[in-house]
Amino acid sequence: MPYWYNVDTGQVETDDNRSQDANVLGPYATEQDAARALEKARENTERWDEEDRRWNSGSWDDGTLED
Repeated sequence: MPYWYNVDTGQVETDDNRSQDANVLGPYATEQDAARALEKARENTERWDEEDRRWNSGSWDDGTLED
């Protein structure tokens, strides 16, 4: 059963009681993953922001490209 995190209420929801799409994040495989939705989103945003900073400064080198 998929789980959803409601950003308005801060509650985990299931398909049976899920709010409108604009109000939820997911689906998540477990209730625990859904409960961590905002924390995971924050972690992803911080990582992506750092990648953008590196890319924009010209110092992007993840070691996967050959010269």
